[in-house]
Order: sequence, then structure tokens, then C-alpha cells
Amino acid sequence: MFGSIWGYFYTSFLRYWLKWFIRQVTGKCELQRICAGYKPGAPRTTKAEYSLKNSKSKVNLLRAAVEVEEDGLEKHLDLVMREKNVKTQRDPTFKVNLKLCLLQITGYRNLFTSVEELRKENFDSDKVQHEEMLLKLWDLLMPEVKLESRVTKQWGDIGFQGDDPKTDFRGMGMLGLTNLVFFSENYTEEARQVLSHANHPKLGYSYAIVGINLTEMAYSLLKSGALKPHFYNTVSGRPQLQHLHQLFCYLVYKFDKFWVEEEPESIMEFNHYREKFHDNIKIQLLDPAVALTMTDSPRSN
Repeated sequence: MFGSIWGYFYTSFLRYWLKWFIRQVTGKCELQRICAGYKPGAPRTTKAEYSLKNSKSKVNLLRAAVEVEEDGLEKHLDLVMREKNVKTQRDPTFKVNLKLCLLQITGYRNLFTSVEELRKENFDSDKVQHEEMLLKLWDLLMPEVKLESRVTKQWGDIGFQGDDPKTDFRGMGMLGLTNLVFFSENYTEEARQVLSHANHPKLGYSYAIVGINLTEMAYSLLKSGALKPHFYNTVSGRPQLQHLHQLFCYLVYKFDKFWVEEEPESIMEFNHYREKFHDNIKIQLLDPAVALTMTDSPRSN
């Protein structure tokens, strides 16, 4: 209760006067101090985002900066500098640094829009591109085994539930399939290694189904904003779809290691260990320096 009251009081009243006082002493606005006082990445961008969203400016110029499109960014930056009375001659790096922050902030929002569109796109057997992606997944994971037919029990060998994988993509749509193909294509050796673990007689799990489940985890983390520190630290500019696919690769690779190390009694305990893994990821994302990348894993050819 006290924390909520203090937070409201600070945001609504104290913060404004504190900013005003520091500006009188330093001669610099809060955004200038943030851009000059923090290294590029999550610490700088998250603070800049907070400053812009909580601006008490009489015009909505600063708050609107976090939603401006890239083609209007330069013009908006000039307006912000005019509003905050920032002179390029006195602070030549401010505009460059703030632009990078805004590219990351607006890029994150646009990334979620792109991800949502892909998630809502249903797998359609009548679309050649969809069918080709599904068959490509098989060829990447099982290069020495030929599918007997398009609808076959063989799909169970790579972790699908039924004879036709299209039914397993209902929740995450084409986002689930695209993630699986991306991992198999860009980290082929690792993907096949994970599949071999998934087919273990005792510690095995449904590889494709778990991959789709981890796609949902990545999606929920993106939607909640929890992935902002990761993307602000790893992408210098606007994050794109491929960056979410890269994060998925990390999740699959790390979950497999986690599962094997935990040695569950059976697949019936999946939900428990999935949540435990999810909690571990969320804790890592609280670190301002977080970067969830595959750097600890050799790239496949």
C-alpha cells in the first residue's frame, strides 16, 4: 500500500520538480542526462522510454515520440530538441543517441505487430509455401529418412501428435512452424542434437510440440514487454522477426539442456518443469545487461 502511494506521489508530483531542479543545476534536460550518462543498450533505452512516456509536457510531443514511424523520426527528433531547447552545437551526440533509443522503442512495438500477424496466420495445406516449409522441416531434421506420404505416423518421430502436423499449429499458427524451421535451418547440428534427446527412451519429449510451446513462451514474453532489455541490448536499431526467431533458438536449446539436467520422472511432469524454466528466463530478463543469445553454442554450417 505504502509503495503504491509513494509511486503515485513521485510520478505525479515529486518527479517533475526534481527534474526541474536538476536541470537548473546542470543545464541539461532529463533526456540529455540519460543519453550522456548511460551506455547504449537497455539501461539507456528503458530510462529514455520511461522519461518520454511520463513526460508532463503541455504538448503530447514527447509521449508521441515512442510511437513515431521511422520515416517521420528525423522530423520528430528536431521537434523534441526544440521543445527541450537542446542545441546541437552544445550537445552534438544527443540527437544520435536519442534516435537509437527511439528506433529500439518503436521497433519493439512494430515487432510485436509482425509477430501477431504471423501467429494469426493459420497453416493452410492448400498454400504451397506452407506445405514446402513443413516438408523442409522434415528434411532438415531427418535427412536420411523419406516420408512415406504427406499424412503419416512418421511425423511422430519429430514430435508431432498426429498423422497430420497441421492440427498442432492451431495455437501459434505459422509462427510455430516458422520458428521450428528457422532453428533447424540455422542451427542444424544443434536441432538434430535436441531431437535426439527428445527421442530418448526415458527422458524423451515431443520435440515439435515442445517447440510450439516454447514459441508461446517467447510470444507471451514479447507481449508483456519482458523482452525489451534483451532486444535493447542485442539489436542496435529496430528488432525484426529474425531476432525473435533467434530468441526462440535460444529457448529451445536451453530448455533441452535444462530438461536433461533435471531428469524428470516422465513427460507427465512437463508443465511443472516448463514453468520452472519459464521462471528462470524471467529472472534473467530482470538483469539490465541480459542478452539471451546462442553464443555459447557453435553455429552449424
